[in-house]
Amino acid sequence: MAQVVPKPRTFDRSIVEGPIGAAVWRIAWPTMLQNVLAGLQGVIDQAMVGNFVGSKGNAALGDSWQIILIVVVFLSSLFTGMGVLVARFAGANQPEKVNRVVYQAFLTAFGLSVLLATIGYFASPVLLDIINAAPEVQHEALPFLRAMFIGIFGMMMFFMLSGAFRAAGDAHTPLRLGVSMTVLTICFNVILIPRFGTIGAAFGTIASSSSVALYGLWRFTRPSSVIHFERGMDRSVDFTIIRSLFKFGLPTGVQGIAMNVGGVLMLRFIGSLEQSAAAQAAYAVCYTQLFSLITWTSNGLLGAAATIAGQNLGAGNPDRAVEGVRVASRIGFCVAAVVGFIFVTAPHLLLAIFGMKDPAVQALAQQLLFYLSFSGLFITVALSYTGGLQGTGDTRSPLYISIISQVIIPLGLCTIFQATRGLQPADIWMAIVIGHMTRCTLSWMRFRQGKWRSIRVDIEHARP
Repeated sequence: MAQVVPKPRTFDRSIVEGPIGAAVWRIAWPTMLQNVLAGLQGVIDQAMVGNFVGSKGNAALGDSWQIILIVVVFLSSLFTGMGVLVARFAGANQPEKVNRVVYQAFLTAFGLSVLLATIGYFASPVLLDIINAAPEVQHEALPFLRAMFIGIFGMMMFFMLSGAFRAAGDAHTPLRLGVSMTVLTICFNVILIPRFGTIGAAFGTIASSSSVALYGLWRFTRPSSVIHFERGMDRSVDFTIIRSLFKFGLPTGVQGIAMNVGGVLMLRFIGSLEQSAAAQAAYAVCYTQLFSLITWTSNGLLGAAATIAGQNLGAGNPDRAVEGVRVASRIGFCVAAVVGFIFVTAPHLLLAIFGMKDPAVQALAQQLLFYLSFSGLFITVALSYTGGLQGTGDTRSPLYISIISQVIIPLGLCTIFQATRGLQPADIWMAIVIGHMTRCTLSWMRFRQGKWRSIRVDIEHARP
């Protein structure tokens, strides 16, 4: 009996042809759901560590993830560069170039994982000192942070796999990978956190991300995959492609670091308030957790907008790229409006989930939620247009816009208020809103200029 050979999978041409609304939604909803599930995983981890270890464990997780995210966001910026190249070549229906780019991204991610594991293990104590982690928190955080650095391979591969499949137009595979990783992490942590404490959360994350990464890499060897590492393909290192990955991706990494640094500096302003403890608690719950209901979905739309814009530009349909980004921003606006309405009408129910009972904290939290109900409308539109810019290869403009709107303006306003009349919580909340409004306006204006239409992306010179 003859062996049945799987039919090679082709790119989803509905992204560059047919109704644009359906195409955007087909990419957007799996990405949005994946981000929500990933965010919920973090909430569950914090809840489990808090119950089995206590507040020291929560602080250790918070401090450690603050460091890990800054490092991973910077290093995984190459995946943004990969997404630019993959989306452009997928839109132009050039699968051989797509496969070459993803393979070089895999080699780069593997090398960076080894380097990061080595440096991160020895640098962990210094990094915890930099963020002024209390000694009792460092005792819990140091083993967790070192374990996460050693096992960073799985997480790096997960980001690479998700970005590659999504940019190629397959948003369902990243969703399956994300759901599998979330479920596995929860299952592992139920067993490992009660047994090992805080470091058990690291073991669970490493085990789940590594398992999913190995499956995803195996998928690349299947002919039915939209991205396929063929047996006869050139497996040597191509530094020209790798340089292109960083050329388009590095500005995104710097952008991520700048925004994280801005967030840390904002925490210093919150810590200087007369009601610092209450304000920090309100900020941690409302901005870090509840506002994520908007940012999770908005980042999903960023990814969808990047894919739609990049592929349509590659297919020679720049006007369709514009309409796709507009559709993504409208979807995000509607989601943010619904969540914002809940923030305003049912704050007590939301805060009760986190066991917030202190009247002073509740008052500040409700005040912050009111401001965030407006801020969410701006940030979701901003992220959709950021995706449009990044997907077409303009990754520098979002960097400059973020530095202006997320660092200079909010921190500058807080500095002025503090120096002239004394800083109040409402001043900080308003600075956040003004920053998001500025980012929305500048992102929309930059995309509307249309300079991204002339950005060239090619790797033909990579071969003699």
